[in-house]
Amino acid sequence: MSQRLDDAKTAPFTLGPAVTEAPVAALLLHGFTGSPWELRPVGEALAARGLHVVCPRLPGHGTTPEAMLWAGMREWLEAATAALESLAGARRVVVIGLSMGGLLAMVLAARYRTRVQGLVLMAPALRLKARDARALRRLRWLPGLDVKERWIEKKSTDIESNEVRAGAPILPRYPLARVFDLFALADLAHESERRITCPSLVIGAVNDHVVDTGAVLALQRRLPFSRRLLLQRGFHIIPRDTDRAVALTEIAHFVEGLSPSVPLGAGT
Repeated sequence: MSQRLDDAKTAPFTLGPAVTEAPVAALLLHGFTGSPWELRPVGEALAARGLHVVCPRLPGHGTTPEAMLWAGMREWLEAATAALESLAGARRVVVIGLSMGGLLAMVLAARYRTRVQGLVLMAPALRLKARDARALRRLRWLPGLDVKERWIEKKSTDIESNEVRAGAPILPRYPLARVFDLFALADLAHESERRITCPSLVIGAVNDHVVDTGAVLALQRRLPFSRRLLLQRGFHIIPRDTDRAVALTEIAHFVEGLSPSVPLGAGT
């Protein structure tokens, strides 16, 4: 068994007032092979403004590489759905996702249109940028392709800030099979687009090395009642990187606009 990642960094979190006391409840969903660490700055910023915030650790993530063997798309969707259902009693709900979390957020917004009043998508992973990832996507339907025993090594994460990147919890490897789950989830998210009716904020980064930013911007143009933010600095892990303050400010303004009759606190 591999060494376990630092639970103090990767643990799920709940912040802010009780769900029934907050004007808005926010569900945060992290990325593929990531953890709640990625979204902690978003959670803290929104909790400081009086929101109830929940960020689950998706199955298989944030612990050991071996944990990823037993958790795929079905388990990720079930966990995201359970987290949304935990917000019963909230006046308004916004779902905020990064990368793979953005795909999950899209599916939830399509399936629970009366529950989700707002959607924030940060670098949603509809199309990966790496050439080998695009090739894998095309090869996944080949008969006889066996990926059960194959692993992909991961040495770093896509963050421009050297200081932040040095402190990031990184899963050192993950099963190739889970990449095919990510592709399937991207297909499901794409199919879900036409059923998304809530306002959305789509955020991309010019220098993202993981997802195709052009696809992110194209998604924003297809979604109704949507607006976009294109960051000029930082890479893929937007809430932790160089332009995080810009992103956090825009997210706070977007969420505040969902509940105009109940102004959010200024925070500290």
